[in-house]
Amino acid sequence: MAAFARLLECLLWSARKEQEAEEEEEEGRRTHDGPRSLLDAPRCFQRPHGGAAASWGLRFGASAVQGWRAHMEDAHCAWLALPGLPPGWAFFAVLDGHGGARAALFGARHLPGHVFEALGTAPDEPEGVRGALRRAFLNADARLRALWPRGEPGGSTAVALLVSPRFLYLAHCGDSRAMLSRAGAVAFSTEDHRPLRPRERERIHNAGGTIRRRRLEGSLAVSRALGDFAYKEAPGRPPELQLVSAEPEVTALARQAEDEFMLLASDGVWDAMSGAALARLVASRLCLGLAPELLCAQLLDTCLCKGSLDNMTCVLVCFPGAPRPCEEAIRKELALDAALGRRVSELYSSAQEPPSLNTVFRTLASEDIPDLPPGGGLYCKVAVIAEAYSRLCQASGGRWQVRTLCS
Repeated sequence: MAAFARLLECLLWSARKEQEAEEEEEEGRRTHDGPRSLLDAPRCFQRPHGGAAASWGLRFGASAVQGWRAHMEDAHCAWLALPGLPPGWAFFAVLDGHGGARAALFGARHLPGHVFEALGTAPDEPEGVRGALRRAFLNADARLRALWPRGEPGGSTAVALLVSPRFLYLAHCGDSRAMLSRAGAVAFSTEDHRPLRPRERERIHNAGGTIRRRRLEGSLAVSRALGDFAYKEAPGRPPELQLVSAEPEVTALARQAEDEFMLLASDGVWDAMSGAALARLVASRLCLGLAPELLCAQLLDTCLCKGSLDNMTCVLVCFPGAPRPCEEAIRKELALDAALGRRVSELYSSAQEPPSLNTVFRTLASEDIPDLPPGGGLYCKVAVIAEAYSRLCQASGGRWQVRTLCS
């Protein structure tokens, strides 16, 4: 882990941070409390966790990482059984706060209760459930408003998955996103709520708002969220027609035997990888028999290496049709790890002076290496490379480890 974190610091992060700062200044990329500051080094610690409902073939994993941001503002929740409902129902959500973590933490703790209350004990599918999810989000937002310190900024996007024996329901507001993989391809993905989307733009203009630099009032990048009550003051308009609305967009997908997995994640994940790339990476890791929670942790590490500067959270829900462990895939992966270890050793020992870890990685990145993980490529193998390099440094007394690390 230490070697992995050090390599992250070396992969041109200074240049990336300068680029991010320039973009924020030029495009007005600011939260309510000013520019989002970046740390000098990423916080890579994760606590992956998961669970399973073996009787109906559902597994999930989840993990989160603070990354380069000065504060962690994401939150998430997972329920494998819902009060008052029979087995086969489950609920998961990812929330991404802005202007502080208060709204995201509230949503993770209290949104499920509002969902359970709105569903009741005999929900009508699918339309009754769709309506229940809309009411739950709006009721949660009303409760949050009653508790919110007057004048304090902040809010949170949210994406939620409600699983029933017959349907998959997705409810989202903002730019946290969900993606369904079915029969080896992306079958559905939510669409972010941005001010320039036609329906969002119409609502904003009708409520007396403006859009500048692609942002609501030149400040907020999303047009739907929990909280953000300064944008919910238009007189005579219901909550769903305010500048910022907490009304979720709800989709009901009939379940199929070919359903493999659903990935829910905050925008920091989607900033680093496309939906198609994420689907390929997740499927390839499931073929290795990786537990969903460990897969989530590896996915977030990969996104860090690929350049995400944001907090990141992901929840992976696997259905009975998910890819199963494959002996051939496992054999190829072990061979790849061994080949990378040998190549790191060759680069380390062949140089007149041992190369830095950064130099080793960039040399490998320039080479044609077969059987790299689809979607993630060499970035998915940073931990393997860093650990091989660390072992070589220890074997040589570690005399080059610090001095040449980022040279």
